[in-house]
Amino acid sequence: FIISSPANAVIGRYNLILQVTSGNKIFSRFLGQFVLLFNPWCPGDGVYVANENERQEYVLNENGIIFVGNAKYIEARGWYYGQFQDHLLNICLTMLDLSLYYRQDAAIDVSRRGDPKYVGRVISSMINGNDNDNGVLLGKWQGSFHSHENPSRWDGSVVILQKWRQDNYKPVQYGQCWVFAGVMCTVLRCLGIPTRLVSNFNSAHDVDRNLSIDKYYDSSGKSLNIGKDSTWDYHVWNESWFIRPDLGTSYNGWQVLDATPQEQSK
Repeated sequence: FIISSPANAVIGRYNLILQVTSGNKIFSRFLGQFVLLFNPWCPGDGVYVANENERQEYVLNENGIIFVGNAKYIEARGWYYGQFQDHLLNICLTMLDLSLYYRQDAAIDVSRRGDPKYVGRVISSMINGNDNDNGVLLGKWQGSFHSHENPSRWDGSVVILQKWRQDNYKPVQYGQCWVFAGVMCTVLRCLGIPTRLVSNFNSAHDVDRNLSIDKYYDSSGKSLNIGKDSTWDYHVWNESWFIRPDLGTSYNGWQVLDATPQEQSK
């Protein structure tokens, strides 16, 4: 026989039970467990990608290059996503159950796991541990790294996610933007959401959201320490491919997700 799930079904672990009715008697037998994921090959799924080459690249490829550095010297770093390695799927599913969303209301959280937009938001929160939610990585950009891993030493996601699990889901120290993006790509690809990395150089961080980077000087030309706007040498984030029924079909496609803990958000 064939079992078909709805294209928008909730992802996660399922128990499979066979129930047989014979006259007035009902027999049930537990057949096992299975895991349901997003399916970019299924035209009815919100993450469907029509092009097979793009599915190979953005879902199945376990290796990639992350561009870092600055606009005048762009460096290509190899990164091993390893989304199909042993235990990675269990780690990614556990990540959903550790989130603040699940802890605040488990029933509502689970009921929304068929929506890639919602799952992407939960994962972007869980990749960093800066908001005390058992997240995967703590961010650090200055000071000494001698007692923990310098972010520049990481070259893949698998060892980070395994260490997070082995340390009882205590945030791994330390990460920076390309590390957050690399790990997030692993988790989302593992769950079936097509995902890629984006690097931006001379990256503006507009804290007060007035669409400009403001710098202040006194009458003598001395720089004043006013405002929190800044421009970074580079920044790395993710884009995931899914539809946006909440915004309309013109917004379907690549959606920006950023796991770097710059500012608190909802």
